[in-house]
Amino acid sequence: MAFQQGLSGLRASSNALDVTSNNVANAATVGFKSSQAHFADVYASTLGASGGSQVGIGVSVPAVAQNFAAGNVTVTNNPLDIAINGSGFFRMNDSGSVTYSRAGQFHLDKSGYIVDDSARRLTGYAVDVATGAPVISTPVDLLLDPSDQPPQATGTVGGDFDGVKAVLNFDSRSTVPTDAWAIVAPATTPTTRMYNYSTAVSIYDTLGNPHTLTIYARKAAAANTWDVYTSTDTGAPVPPATSMVPVIAGPVSVAFDSSGKLTAAPNGVLPLSIALSNGAATPLAFNLDFTGSTQFGSNFGVNQLKQDGYAPGRLTGMTVAADGIILGTYSNGQSRTMGQVALSSFTNPDGLASLGGNQWLETAASGSPLTGSPNSATLGILQSAAVEESNVDLTSELVNMIVEQRNYQANAQSIKTQDQILQTLVNLR
Repeated sequence: MAFQQGLSGLRASSNALDVTSNNVANAATVGFKSSQAHFADVYASTLGASGGSQVGIGVSVPAVAQNFAAGNVTVTNNPLDIAINGSGFFRMNDSGSVTYSRAGQFHLDKSGYIVDDSARRLTGYAVDVATGAPVISTPVDLLLDPSDQPPQATGTVGGDFDGVKAVLNFDSRSTVPTDAWAIVAPATTPTTRMYNYSTAVSIYDTLGNPHTLTIYARKAAAANTWDVYTSTDTGAPVPPATSMVPVIAGPVSVAFDSSGKLTAAPNGVLPLSIALSNGAATPLAFNLDFTGSTQFGSNFGVNQLKQDGYAPGRLTGMTVAADGIILGTYSNGQSRTMGQVALSSFTNPDGLASLGGNQWLETAASGSPLTGSPNSATLGILQSAAVEESNVDLTSELVNMIVEQRNYQANAQSIKTQDQILQTLVNLR
């Protein structure tokens, strides 16, 4: 009798229609992955029956497989919206249970944790306070510190230069100034007849207070030699004046060879020590580094003038880099690494168990998660201020819906035909 086959067909078509309807309903769900019902024929298990004489007893739906193809990426205005370009899943902490997601709509909760709309916490790598680099170990809940960035005194970092870097061109055509160098209090600056050129840069003490460091270049009598003086606004006021009398240091000689380049070290790196009386650590010691400066027959010019200190700053924004590094930007122009997003991949993502809420759970069929930094191994890269749309193709789904409706009607027709056959047998006289 064809009733059993027809009923199985109705059931399978109904399940397929449920899958299609679910896809259509989630066409606008961020990070949603469409599904497809798989069909398989069913045969009765009978002893002694040969393969050629077996008649199928219907159809089944052995699996509903998800399509993990990437969806389109849409730009948003939230820097904590994150899209994954490539493979991988966000690793989430759901009240102690680890789940995985492709939906990257995140925000900060009241404690500073990065969470999704259901308060699940995004996990990743914390930052080593000493080095400022992420610690690649077991992922933890990402907690962003909103506190102010403390100041950094000039000359406390080290590295390529330790203090102030000044790359200048000293004009080789310059002549020795007519007046001898002399500073008499309460004068605030030397006169222009005492030096050829000057430039200035802000430096910072341990409290983040800015001070102006002025560099004066005076052509010396010796060939290819310059006397360099510096002044800072860190002195004490001289009554009745209310402005600071600058502290003058120097001179120190900066010499060049006949090709206009600095002579051998240690020439060009000048140690400075400035006494402070404002409560900051004293003295403020750093190097004034002229390495790379030249003496050519062209106008005096400042090719580079920078220093390594800064004032305190408030957190003004954040962004997520392609490798998952979360950078905080501050009002003092500095940035700081605040953490790194971790991604996980699976050998068989089709084996993940769907939990709803754009979440999946690891199973034996999926294999163990392979967790690491974005843009490493097979893991994709991240795009900040963007989300991955659903990968549902509405055109295909609407066509599938028509096909499944026709299949349902055809199976219903087979049941109707079998009923007519039975009615014929009943009516036999």
